[in-house]
This record gives sequence, C-alpha cells and structure tokens, in this order.
Amino acid sequence: MVEQQYWNAVAARSRHADGTFVYAVTTTGVYCRPSCPSRRPRREHVRFFPLPEAAETAGYRPCRRCHPQQLPASDPAAERVRQVCRLIDAALEDGESGAPSLARLGAAVGASAHQLQRLFKRELGISPRDFAAARRLARVKARLRQGSGVAGALYEAGYGSSSRLYERSDAQLGMTPATYRKRGEGMAIGFTIVTCPLGRLLVAATARGISAVSLGASDRALEAALQAEYAAAEIRRDDAALGRWVSAILAHLDGAAPDLALPLDLQATAFQWRVWRELQKIPYGETASYAAIARRIGEPRAARAVARACADNRTALVVPCHRVVRGDGALGGYRWGVERKAKLLAAERRRRS
Repeated sequence: MVEQQYWNAVAARSRHADGTFVYAVTTTGVYCRPSCPSRRPRREHVRFFPLPEAAETAGYRPCRRCHPQQLPASDPAAERVRQVCRLIDAALEDGESGAPSLARLGAAVGASAHQLQRLFKRELGISPRDFAAARRLARVKARLRQGSGVAGALYEAGYGSSSRLYERSDAQLGMTPATYRKRGEGMAIGFTIVTCPLGRLLVAATARGISAVSLGASDRALEAALQAEYAAAEIRRDDAALGRWVSAILAHLDGAAPDLALPLDLQATAFQWRVWRELQKIPYGETASYAAIARRIGEPRAARAVARACADNRTALVVPCHRVVRGDGALGGYRWGVERKAKLLAAERRRRS
C-alpha cells in the first residue's frame, strides 16, 4: 500500500512528497526525488528508498537533474540519520579505519547508542557499522577506477589490511581488486550494433555498465576499434542483453530522453573522470568551451588537457563531449567526426527551443 502511494506521487511528480522518499531506476542506476521532471520510468524498474543514503548504499547515483541528495528530510528522525551518515562519511574522509562508535555518533545527535542503533536500522535497514563498510568499499571502487594501485586504494579507503577485502572480494567487487583495476583483462564485454540517425551505433558493456558507445559508417570498423580498445577482454556480440541501453540511447538521439544517465564501466585516469563528470553536467542543447571546463574542475591552465580527455572519451553521447567547443565558438575536434558533432548540436538546440 505504501509503495503504491509512493508510485502515485512519482506519477504525479508531487513536490509535496520531496524529502519523504526517493526512487531509483534499476535500468539506469540513478535515483531521483518524486518531483523529478525526467521521463517517468516503468513501474517494474522502480525501487523506493526512505533516504538518499539508502539508495546510494544500494549502488545508485543521484540524478544530476533533480539533485535528490540535497533535499532536507521531512521527518526529524530521518534528518538525524542523515546527520549520522554525514559524520561517518567525514570520518572515512579523515582516514579513520572504521565507523565512529555508536556512543560518539549518538552524542552528536542527542541519542543514546541503543536509540541510534534502532533508529538507523529503522530508517535504512542496516546498522551504522554496515553503512560505514558499504561507504568504505565504494571508496575502494572509486580509487581503483581512477587508476590507483590496489594497496594504495585499500589504505586510502581506511582498510588496515588487504586480507579482509580479498577474502570476500568476489562477493563485494565481483572479482579480486587487482582484476577490478585492470578492467578489460579477464572480463566479458558484450556489444551490439544498430542503425541510428548518425549512421551505425555500437554499444558495448560489461555486467557493471557501458564500456563503449561509438558512431561510424562500417560495422566492421566499429567492431575492430572495440577489439583494439579492449584487447585483453572476452568480447562477443549480445544484442538481447543490451537492448534496454540501446533503446535509451536511441531515445536520447530522438530527443525523447534529454537526460542520458547510464552506468559506466571505464578505465580512466582521475583527471579524465573529473573532465567527463563535468561534461555530463552540461545541459542538453548547450555548450561549454574547453577553457570553461578547465576552470570548472579547478585547473584553469589545463584547457589542452581537457581537450585530450574529450578525445579519449570512449562513450559518445553518454559522456557528451560533443558539447565542448573552442573558445571562439568553432566546433573543434570530435572522435566520431566533426560533421556528426555539428548535427548533434543542431538537433539538440532545435529540440530545446
């Protein structure tokens, strides 16, 4: 009954429900506030969570359009739990090896250790200790994705020893940390190729997210480029498994889904990730210069490095490098052809107006 009420609020994009719960979409890996203006998902693809922190612990990312993590909780008890979550995150950021004690956390929010434990489990379904463990693991994953060494990633995330993570790595990471860092090596990548308004579209992905989105005129050339990019991976064609992501990308090209938030599984440097995340913030139908992106990531002299990161982007449209232009307004380069870049920008501006 409660879930039906939540769904009704999502269907109505009710602002009155904001702060009461968030909903996550299993096909995109993103969670939103009830009033999010993004295209409504199908009911079977939706999960509900009482707090943003609960959605993030389950592996979902906040929507870049409605910013659900910035909403205050409407329930004072829920806000106390969110405050504790922030304290745990701050402790991990400071390098503490575990969650602060219940007594310390409780004192910060005016509750006893027992009261806090009950409140936390009621709101999130897990204990503060379990929440800290999930956040610490997320930090390991982030550092491995950015190219950190295994030992460095573990210790930076607060693990005093690598043995405990390695013992449970298959359950927690799906592989050992070393393999996780190498990405393509020993992993299976499925791909499909379809027709789109810009020619042929290749989409490739692992079980965790999209590894490549490429545009071209020749299926053979697109497949050869994928094989070269992920030479250590097992690559096979899998049209059925990638159907939902292909549909989302085609809908985006048709203007039906301006906010293309899909999970990614890419190997990149920390700088590249910073650039790519900033590109994903450029609104549909708008552009930014290489120099502007450099300033936004706090590297005002790195315009050329930003241009290189754009050229290294392997996921067309999902990371919208086509929205980055030169300071004088000229289009600049594009991995999949300047003509395609011009068509993309023209179509986005036309649909946005």
